[in-house]
Amino acid sequence: MRYAAKVLRAENLSKIYPSPSGNVTALESFSHNFEPGKITAIMGPSGSGKSTLLNVLASLDVPSSGSVFLADKNISQLPEPERADMRLSKFGFVFQSFNLVAVMTALQNVAFPLGLAGIAKAEREKKAKGLLERFGLGHRLQSLPHKLSGGERQRVALARALANNPDVIFADEPTGNLDSKSGKLVLEALRDVANEGRTVILVTHDLALANLADVRLEMRDGKLIRAIQD
Repeated sequence: MRYAAKVLRAENLSKIYPSPSGNVTALESFSHNFEPGKITAIMGPSGSGKSTLLNVLASLDVPSSGSVFLADKNISQLPEPERADMRLSKFGFVFQSFNLVAVMTALQNVAFPLGLAGIAKAEREKKAKGLLERFGLGHRLQSLPHKLSGGERQRVALARALANNPDVIFADEPTGNLDSKSGKLVLEALRDVANEGRTVILVTHDLALANLADVRLEMRDGKLIRAIQD
């Protein structure tokens, strides 16, 4: 069944950080619609504003000006408790360093956000098992992270990101710690997620990975300099 995700829309986003030597503009006048069913790759050199943009879009940080909308709701200036609830229910996150809980099994890691959402133990374990099986990890349910390969850990992280049925998946350098074979498996999994109708937004330095996205946004000095859509 295709998932009816909501459009994530950025309007004239800017982020300015104060410093002893003067204000630093990390993001300036960024606007873009992130469409469901597509992978959007955010590219650019270090210091170009990629991570700042991702943090603002995901409500991990608030913009100095401008707005982020999920459907027609302005989410950028919500109080932090409401933003935290939204991150849990509407957004999923995949990080370069996996961010799995070392003392939890793969099954427990995926079930963890379901527990935060108040889902009963039997139901959350059933859903977590199904997500892990979806990504070819049904035989790894009881494995601790250190017993998994890098590619397996990242697929566990992606399963965890999908646990609460989010509209948007944010992936920060999702293949950065992986060999090419493992990276290809993770990319295929992200493509599968996008094909369901969800929005996938990833930050990457990997040109080969970015070229497989549907939309490429090139950042420089905090500005969007080019948007390429296949």
